[in-house]
Parts: sequence; C-alpha cells; structure tokens
Amino acid sequence: MITLPIAEIFCSLQGEGLLTGTKSAFVRVAGCNLRCRFCDTPYASLRAEGNPLSIGAILQEVDRFKVAHVVLTGGEPMLFPAIEPLSQALAARGYHITVETNGTIYRPVSCHLMSVSPKLSNSTPSSEEASTWASLHEKRRFVPEVVRRLIREYPYQLKFVIDRPEDLAEVEEYLANFPEAEPSRILLMPQGVNLTELREKQTWLEPYCQQKGYVFCPRRHIEWFGGVRGT
Repeated sequence: MITLPIAEIFCSLQGEGLLTGTKSAFVRVAGCNLRCRFCDTPYASLRAEGNPLSIGAILQEVDRFKVAHVVLTGGEPMLFPAIEPLSQALAARGYHITVETNGTIYRPVSCHLMSVSPKLSNSTPSSEEASTWASLHEKRRFVPEVVRRLIREYPYQLKFVIDRPEDLAEVEEYLANFPEAEPSRILLMPQGVNLTELREKQTWLEPYCQQKGYVFCPRRHIEWFGGVRGT
C-alpha cells in the first residue's frame, strides 16, 4: 500500500500567493530536505512528526471538507514519490491543486499552480543552530534546472521570503537566471511571524514590488488567525 507521512490535513483560507483568500484543504507532509532558519512549520521539517496515511485515507479526509482547492505542502512534498499518484487521484476528482515546493526536486505531478519558494541565503541556518544541516542546506537550496523545468511545465508563482532590504539584490541576481519569469508571477513576501514584523517590512517591500512590477505577498493567515497550527 502506498503511503505518505502526513503531519496534518486541515481546511482554511489560503493566506499567501495568487490564490490568497481561497478556501482550501491543506495536506501537509512531514519531512524536508532543507532546514530554513525561519521555518514556521518545524513539526513538518526540523522535528518532523506525522503518521503514514494511504492515498485513499488522504482522499477521504480531503473530500469531507467539500472544497474545490487542495494545497499539497510540507515540509517538502516533492521528496516523496507517492505525491505523484496522490496528485493524480486528486485531479481525477476534479480538485484544483497547488503544490508548495522549495524548487529543489522535480516530480511529474498533476498541478494547476506550482508555488515555488526559492530559498535565498537568508534561509541558511548558522552552524551553531544546525551544524551539519547548515552546509547541507546551503549546498541544496539552489537547483536552477529544477526551477526552470517547473516554471516551464506548470502555471507558477515564484515566492521569495524577504528579511532585510539587502535581500532584494539577491532576488535580482537569482532572477537573472530565469529571464522567462513573468514579473506578475514573482511574489515578494516579508519574513515574520507577527503583524508588527510584517508591517514594518511592508513599508519598504511593497513600494519595491510596485516599482519592479512584482506582487507584494502579505502573510494574511498571520493577520487572520495568528501564527497557529492548522491555519
């Protein structure tokens, strides 16, 4: 029986990206190949916790929410081969599927919005925080051939987490590798876990997005629900 390690399945409003405000079922896998310094779901990454569920059991959980949109997230859902048959089964049921990925692993999933969150150097943990993982994270975080293939094969959004104004130069350096990326599909999101942090960064990040033709991406779920699990 094919299974996936699942941290949680819940229904909420999408708080980030081009589908912000859309009522969706979220399927969060447990496990990630990176260790972002500002990870806000450590229970699916740093300290992955979850139970193996069959594709049938996952579908049953999703169906009970009676929504049209499903978000496959993590952790990193592309780590697991079973994400392919799960996405295909969801598509066969008529769901709109968003896949949230860090853009380091390619799998031929069924997907209507590939939400790629490339990791900048601001995501790398210090060696004191994660000795072995610091070097592994830095080595793994940028796989341009995977990102290029994902944005070529799927409707996409490129969503960058911005912590400091200095990060903006790195975004431009990163995007130079992908001249085909449309500005209207480039999203810049402030890093933060409370409204004070997010609004302070919005004061300089939103004008930059307007200047470049990018999309400013607020973290609405923090505004709506606070930084709590299951939202």
